[in-house]
Amino acid sequence: MSLLNRTHSVAPLRYNRWRVPPSALAIHLSIGQAYAFSVFNLPLSRLLGGTSALPTDWSISRIGWIFSTAIVALGLSAALFGRWLERVGPRRAMFTAACCFASGFFVAAIGIATHQFWLLLFGYGVLGGIGLGIGYISPVSTLLKWFPDKPGMATGLAIMGFGGGAMIASPLSVLLMAHYRTATSSGVAQTFATLGVLYLALMMFGAFTVRIPAPDWTPQHAVSSTNAARIVPTTVTSTSVHDAVRTPQFWLLWVMLCTNVTAGIGVLGQASAMIQETFPGRIDAAAAAGFVGLLSLANLSGRFLWSSLSDHIGRRATYLTFFILGTLLYAVIPSTGRGESVPLFVLAFVVALSMYGGGFATIPAYLRDLFGTEEVGAIHGRLLSAWSVAGIIGPALVNYVREYRIASGAPKSEAYGVTMYVMSALLVVGLVAAARLRAMPRVPSYQAVVT
Repeated sequence: MSLLNRTHSVAPLRYNRWRVPPSALAIHLSIGQAYAFSVFNLPLSRLLGGTSALPTDWSISRIGWIFSTAIVALGLSAALFGRWLERVGPRRAMFTAACCFASGFFVAAIGIATHQFWLLLFGYGVLGGIGLGIGYISPVSTLLKWFPDKPGMATGLAIMGFGGGAMIASPLSVLLMAHYRTATSSGVAQTFATLGVLYLALMMFGAFTVRIPAPDWTPQHAVSSTNAARIVPTTVTSTSVHDAVRTPQFWLLWVMLCTNVTAGIGVLGQASAMIQETFPGRIDAAAAAGFVGLLSLANLSGRFLWSSLSDHIGRRATYLTFFILGTLLYAVIPSTGRGESVPLFVLAFVVALSMYGGGFATIPAYLRDLFGTEEVGAIHGRLLSAWSVAGIIGPALVNYVREYRIASGAPKSEAYGVTMYVMSALLVVGLVAAARLRAMPRVPSYQAVVT
């Protein structure tokens, strides 16, 4: 276990920093499976009935609380263990995340096999959610230290895997359920157990290959001349997590993250069922899994592209773009459903989810710009409490408004329209916060780095 100590993960002299991103991706591609959870919603609601739900089966709205619980546990564990991560280093944190995340799948599999909802909720929601939180912040903090010259790109590299995890997990889960399905079993429990083994192995690879830079390390390409270089402002003194959470900048970022996540996470949690019900008879389970995978691709690419773009146009301009364009997209999505235009429906969500992912990836760089790098992992962890709140509000809005609309006589194809308008209004709140956010008062120093 001494291999988990921080001292054993310090990189040697002349270590190539580009060897670190694969370790980060191994963790985030694994925990990004959470975004593919919607492929289990309908199968879990028919565990006893098989092809149709029985009265004793779990409802879709009840199943939605599993995903919400996982996101709440993610935010709370990130907030609680942020300073612990900075103290013990990323290797021990990633190892802990792997154990929690995989154990969550194993406990959830038992809950599914015995039809005990509390076991499923505790396993995937609580244990798995803790693994999500610790695993999420570990690579981010590490790559920000390795890439001080390109913080937006660095956080995009770290977090893009989380957005892309569903692109792998969604079709893989469908294939595994089909492989394990029998006349007496839906194959969901066996799928959960198999995923637990696969993700445990992948996350352990990330944990034991990650490295942190030596305290006096600087990028080798830093130059003293400004020729062919870009001047990047850096912070002379870093802000502690206790001081950061007392600033208006922190709470404006909190509102921005919460509103952006609420709008996207409700869709991700119900994406498979949503597109099937919006276009009945035209979209089957396999096509819906492809839609989930496409949203994952948009989530993944948006995390890298938008965060890298923010290095050039600025964090504030990037977030203003998110909220203005996102407000318009969510407002027009219901009309694409009524017009039965599958391509426009998919395109609108692809663009919206790219900005959802981009918002996640740009936040750590924004924190680095405002508060420095010394305790950025702890500050990032505190900020992710906004994700916990959004993880409750987003799926609840989608699931319960859907049930209310259907109970009121609306067809399933029109059950999601009101929710989209609410999401659009929430993004306006985020726009106001982004417009009000200003830099921290500070005395800057400057470092020239090659672009």
